[in-house]
Amino acid sequence: MTQPQGKIETPPDRRPQDWVGIHPVHRVRSQRFPRHVAIIMDGNGRWAAAQGLHRFEGHRRGAEGVTRITRTASRIGLEYLTLYSFSIENWKRPPAEVNALMGLYAEYLVREREEMMANNVRLVQYGRREGLPPRVLEELDRSMRLSAGNTGLTLGLALNYGSRTEILDAIRRIARQAAQGRLDPEQITEQTVSDSLYTAGTPDPDLLIRTAGERRISNFLLWQISYCELHVTEVMWPQFSRRDLMLALRDYAGRDRRFGQVPGAAPPGRGGPSVR
Repeated sequence: MTQPQGKIETPPDRRPQDWVGIHPVHRVRSQRFPRHVAIIMDGNGRWAAAQGLHRFEGHRRGAEGVTRITRTASRIGLEYLTLYSFSIENWKRPPAEVNALMGLYAEYLVREREEMMANNVRLVQYGRREGLPPRVLEELDRSMRLSAGNTGLTLGLALNYGSRTEILDAIRRIARQAAQGRLDPEQITEQTVSDSLYTAGTPDPDLLIRTAGERRISNFLLWQISYCELHVTEVMWPQFSRRDLMLALRDYAGRDRRFGQVPGAAPPGRGGPSVR
């Protein structure tokens, strides 16, 4: 029987077996493998300009990059991959570019749905639903509903997302509970805040990758990356390859994550970033 297009064989326990990698030089010991990788996908427009192409072509190539890196993440047994897809600040871009991007999101969700199902990928969205076009919401909801039972990679799209907005929404949610007498303000903990964020139920990222050489966080997962390792690459997102991902994982594997504690101590936080 033929396999669905893009079908990837993943380890049965969803974790890498001993070594993982595309090429021996990029292999990473599974004991040093991150559970959750987040990526700020930057450089689509600059890549297009450097090629003498329209900005939209850069975004289209960037969407191909999402497919490529999601396949790789699923193949190597990564549990969570979160991509900064469209920020609340991106609404300030020219309307023609925003409309083109929204059309690209809808097309991506339709085009990749079969492959996500074939590879046991679960899709989730982090961000506000208000303001997203009806077609994008329709396709997003359909993909999330169909993939809800999948147990492989969780692909999180930070779509219409801003971390300060997320924290404000969490504060309002907690404040309403307190005002209704359902929550004692003195009992509010870090876990209370984490459980009120868009990402509730998702472990904090272990590794944050930013492409295109920028060295800023850009209002992305500010609460969640408190103990995250950062990796910046000069490679622009449309060119970000499987090799580049494995190099970032190898960089992560070589770091000593102590979280301000002595070696071997349990990491802080909500189940915390894991020491590997």
